[in-house]
Amino acid sequence: IIDNSGLDYKLNPMGTVIEGPWDEVLGVVRTCWERMKQDCDRISTVIKIDYRKGATGRLAGKIESIQKRLGGKIKS
Repeated sequence: IIDNSGLDYKLNPMGTVIEGPWDEVLGVVRTCWERMKQDCDRISTVIKIDYRKGATGRLAGKIESIQKRLGGKIKS
């Protein structure tokens, strides 16, 4: 669902980060939740929202900023 959404995302060991317009991101979250509901008796959902007016491409930008400050590549 997330991969087919067309939104930028990154899978990590603790979850998935999705970047995009508010309504589109929450629509994908809702679609995922509705799909999970078909097979699961219990679903735990944690959502963290980081909004910065006018900012785009932050999935890569945040990592690049940290690498620049540390002076080298980090695992991501």
